[in-house]
Amino acid sequence: MLRLSSQDPDFAQAFARVVADRRESAVDVAADVAAILKDVRARGDAALAELTARFDGHDLDATGWRVSAEDCRGAFDALEPSLREALELAASRIRAYHAAQLPEDRDYIDEAGVRLGATWRPVDAAGLYVPGGRAAYPSSLLMNAIPARVAGVERLVVVTPTPKGEVNRLVLAAAHLAGVDEVWRVGGAHAVAALAYGTGRIAPVDVVTGPGNAWVAEAKRQLYGVVGIDMVAGPSEILVIADAANDPRRIAADLLSQAEHDPTSQSILITDDAAFADAVSKAVDAELMALKTRAIASTSWQDNGVIIAVACLDEAPALANALAAEHVEIATDAPETLMRQIRHAGSVFLGRMTPEAVGDYVAGPNHVLPTGRRARFSSGLSVLDFMKRTSFIQLDEAALHAIGPAAIALADAEGLPAHARSISVRLGQ
Repeated sequence: MLRLSSQDPDFAQAFARVVADRRESAVDVAADVAAILKDVRARGDAALAELTARFDGHDLDATGWRVSAEDCRGAFDALEPSLREALELAASRIRAYHAAQLPEDRDYIDEAGVRLGATWRPVDAAGLYVPGGRAAYPSSLLMNAIPARVAGVERLVVVTPTPKGEVNRLVLAAAHLAGVDEVWRVGGAHAVAALAYGTGRIAPVDVVTGPGNAWVAEAKRQLYGVVGIDMVAGPSEILVIADAANDPRRIAADLLSQAEHDPTSQSILITDDAAFADAVSKAVDAELMALKTRAIASTSWQDNGVIIAVACLDEAPALANALAAEHVEIATDAPETLMRQIRHAGSVFLGRMTPEAVGDYVAGPNHVLPTGRRARFSSGLSVLDFMKRTSFIQLDEAALHAIGPAAIALADAEGLPAHARSISVRLGQ
């Protein structure tokens, strides 16, 4: 775990190295993924069957290509009541938050008499990737499927890897709750290819969202343009800005909440109290001893964890903006003061009683967020990822006379006489 102080003479260089550290897979998978995409596009279901047998160790013809709606409902009905209620609470809060994101159509006439506007429409079909390797996350299924359904997407398709043919029952329960239409027992880059190109069994979709490993991320990157994607996700991140009035155990638990995702996850603490930094470091060690995910979280903390001591928390926003972290907690009495200065963050958690983990499940905003400093230019998943905007224009003769001559002048200047003629012929020129 790295300790830095903003008062050290080499702090700028050391912090720059933290910012530049991508922590993404060092393995170049681009060529392998390109070959898989080409194979699925050429051979469809046959390629899916062979690749599933190779990577997940089961025969799709024997275990079944698709999980039925009845199985999903059965998984939901079999949940213990407290867990079913927890899923239902999460779903209702996610649905309510995303319903408020729906954009409004526009239709107006400007001062030149031109009718202008735009209409928002959902895509026809969305593909949702749900991991099934290191861990399976029903919460991620809800976070992807519910905004799509709120947007009005008619067909929701889930692909998920099922090692040895086993599918996570909680994921199936979440699929039922979210109203998913199809669940396929395929994962990896080949599943993303199936969603993009279509196969004999799986019809193509318009947008693919959801997290995955390096192969899944690279498949989405290569297929962007064939389909829309939400983002290319990397390892999880949390930045906690905290003063000494916090309980060190709480801050330690917050840091480990992301460290346990993956050995390449990153947890960073910025504090204005060196003694508090020491206390949090000791609390992390104590918390690790009780974690079932200790091996993963410990590796993440030791390899990628950072504690930064600053003279004053007023320094924190500039550091946060450079990091552009996925999650930012501001554990102070007046968190809004710092939040107003933070321009780049996936999601911000305000105050001492708002752990990031509540946002992963039941707060309402989406937990699919930009990583790897991509919060500088992108946002978390929303209903807009499943919608597109179509503008419209209408002119009458007076409106064309008002603005047409300027368009003719610009078309002539660009050397496009047919453009100019399509306007001038209507103006009687």
